[in-house]
Amino acid sequence: MSVITNLTSFLPEVKSPTKKRLSFKEKLKWTLIILVSYFILTSIPLFGLGQNALEQFEYLAIIFGTKFGSIISLGIGPIVTASIVLQLLTGSGILKIDLNTHEGKQLFQGLQKLLAVAFIIFEAFIYVMMGGLSPAAGLAPGTYATIQMVLVAQLIVGGLLILFMDEVITKWGFGSGISLFIAAGVSSQIMIRAFSPLTTAGTIALGSGLAPVGQVWVFIRSLIAQDPIGASRAFFAIAFTIIVFMVAVYVQAMKVEIPLSFGRIRGHGIRWPLKFIYTSNIPVILVAALIANLQLWARLMQNRVGEATSGFIAWTSQHIFGQFSGNLPVSGLVYWTHSPNLVEHIIGWTTSGTFTSTVLLQSLTYSLFMMGGAVIFSIFWMQTSGMDARSQANKMMSSGLQIPGFRRDPRVLERMLQRYIFPLTIMGALAVGFLAAVADLTGALSRGTGILLTVMIIYNLYESIAKEHMMDMNPGMRKFMGGE
Repeated sequence: MSVITNLTSFLPEVKSPTKKRLSFKEKLKWTLIILVSYFILTSIPLFGLGQNALEQFEYLAIIFGTKFGSIISLGIGPIVTASIVLQLLTGSGILKIDLNTHEGKQLFQGLQKLLAVAFIIFEAFIYVMMGGLSPAAGLAPGTYATIQMVLVAQLIVGGLLILFMDEVITKWGFGSGISLFIAAGVSSQIMIRAFSPLTTAGTIALGSGLAPVGQVWVFIRSLIAQDPIGASRAFFAIAFTIIVFMVAVYVQAMKVEIPLSFGRIRGHGIRWPLKFIYTSNIPVILVAALIANLQLWARLMQNRVGEATSGFIAWTSQHIFGQFSGNLPVSGLVYWTHSPNLVEHIIGWTTSGTFTSTVLLQSLTYSLFMMGGAVIFSIFWMQTSGMDARSQANKMMSSGLQIPGFRRDPRVLERMLQRYIFPLTIMGALAVGFLAAVADLTGALSRGTGILLTVMIIYNLYESIAKEHMMDMNPGMRKFMGGE
């Protein structure tokens, strides 16, 4: 551990604020600066890029908060992957870190950052060397290898920029950069798919005879042309987007309130809220990132194997990870963890007969994977992020709170909280996993998981901004919440 500690001490980091508490305006300023910078970076193409085999993976781009082919093609993938690996190692007991101490938390954060840098370098080489992002064909052998290294270097720089931008948001802004980048990407995609008058070729749809991208215009166009199938598809895409938004907001607002009193001020107390979605959107992000990584690795391995049918990589690609036909997975893990569009299959059942028992089984497998994965990552996140009963009890005690009618002892609070926190962790994860799966299976203007994540991210951001604004407007509230 001493070697790891020494390595993490050499990593560059964003300087923390000298003030104990930043003002609302300052946090908003840095959040907007990073958001604008993110959109600028997504529009900067990689120099020397030829074939962009990853461009077809729109779902991966949403989950990774990126645009493939830009300088930040890695997106948040390395950061989230590092978090998944570290949580699995910590949760399984392979890596023993005491997260109840300040030193343990610092070690965990440093190790996570070190692992993220390692994954940035590793994934940059994988993306380029396995043909995901490759130089233009026809270059001389020496030139081709040079351009490959140039692409790798650009991806590493972009990955480090995302890492430090996430750190800026965490220390100087609202929420986290990971959540902000996902919400920004999904929100822009929803607006484009709802209202864009352009075709997929980038031309104006009106008068061209081609369907526009915006489903609102597709719906109107289909009604005018008396096309019930086209109108139904556009209508359900819009309707399920709205339904997912409404249900996600409702579930996000559900909470359990625990009555507590101030030990030194008799007759005064508060209700400490524990959200039903206790671990928020983090488990869904991690599960979705795991599925995205599976699809990405399967595609890269398939590109690498080519026409070869023998060898370990070929066997793994064909029988474990699975194969793609065009943009759709057809076998292996990528097939059974892929969400089919049930609404699309049901609408097209009468004409094409694509609604089969295999589609139903694939839907069930995907749903179970989302729910089971959300539960596992929710438990790990609760234990590693200071959301367990002991940490919450200590936080309450430090605020001068206690259970009415009981002596002021953190063990009493901990036992009481254990009856709520672990069940909420499980039930909340099951609910959010199920909601994400249903959203994906019904189809929408963006991937259902992305819409769900965006709603939860924006809701949490709204709560954080409202709290900061309230504390700025009322100095007495700032003192009550533990500020300066």
